[in-house]
Amino acid sequence: MDFKLTKEQELIQKAARDYATNVISPLAKQIDEEDKIPQEVWNGLAELGFMGIPFEEELGGGGAGYECYVLAQEQIARASSGVATALSVHTTGLDAIATFGTKEQKEKYIPKGCGGEGKSSFAFTEPGTGSDPKQLTTIATRAGDYYVINGVKRFITNAGYEGPMVIFCKDSDTGGCSAYILDKFSEGYSLSKPWEKIGGHGSPIFDVYLKDVKVPAGNLLGEPGKGFAILLLGIAMGKVGTSTIALGGMLAAYEEALKYAKEKLHRGSPIAKFQAIQLKVAHIAAKYQSTRWMCYRLGILATDIKDAAQFQAEAALLKGYASDTAVEVAKLAMDVHASYGLTTDYPVERIYRDAIIAPQIEGVSDMQRIIFAASVLN
Repeated sequence: MDFKLTKEQELIQKAARDYATNVISPLAKQIDEEDKIPQEVWNGLAELGFMGIPFEEELGGGGAGYECYVLAQEQIARASSGVATALSVHTTGLDAIATFGTKEQKEKYIPKGCGGEGKSSFAFTEPGTGSDPKQLTTIATRAGDYYVINGVKRFITNAGYEGPMVIFCKDSDTGGCSAYILDKFSEGYSLSKPWEKIGGHGSPIFDVYLKDVKVPAGNLLGEPGKGFAILLLGIAMGKVGTSTIALGGMLAAYEEALKYAKEKLHRGSPIAKFQAIQLKVAHIAAKYQSTRWMCYRLGILATDIKDAAQFQAEAALLKGYASDTAVEVAKLAMDVHASYGLTTDYPVERIYRDAIIAPQIEGVSDMQRIIFAASVLN
């Protein structure tokens, strides 16, 4: 058992950390306040290959697997949860196409996505459903060489960018769930105003309104009526990103707590001298390290999935743990800062706001534990 990173992994991790430190971090406050990622950030992510790390080199990807994706995401999330979230959803959408798409679909969408030409979305949630495909109300009706889609999707990330959307709909004929690749901003596609969130700014979420949107029949993803299997694996792959975003938040909280403890003076010497501060920093370090190795392991499992059901259970377990632990770590870092942590002068307040989102998205934490428990108890 070797926990040492390979040379390639070290280079990708360093490149991501340098980019996050030098480019994203100076813009993090602006991203948080404007709820928008500057185009220069997207350009850099594409140029460095971070928008296609796990995908085949033949399709314009990095061919470096999800273990390297996790390493990069951790560093990006350390600088901005919003940037990492937008990148995570983009990767989830592309992965669904890479896994279930035809040769033509892969060649059409993946090279562009890896090169930063458009951002992918993954759209299942609706106003009346969270994870039950039987409650879907968005309908796809076959009409000659097209499917015509009508309905509303809720809380969709990257919906305001051009690019493909992997969308799940009920078939009008069979009532089953199927997946389609929809080109955003096709005729009949429109958006709500972005929802106002407490944190995670930079990755705005929208309601998507679909009025007689035509999708070519060739854009059916996978087999008709088999959309739920695509959804389950897609959600699990999304949890690789979500868990790692939580990890990046922990790393940011740890570094901010260390910095403050060493710089804040009490009677001429740093508050790091107090045992109470030392205990909090040690707790943060332990929680970060435990989550770190779980995330790295899930990245390895995601690169070569041998048992989809087991992978989905492992992803659920980590997502629940990482999300809740991120909140604990952010709270400890706030405690180190005391009243100063409540001000916008210090990044820890943003880190805390971002952290408390994690347990509520892509499956609430308790549900993730139930999913895992069902896999080992049934």
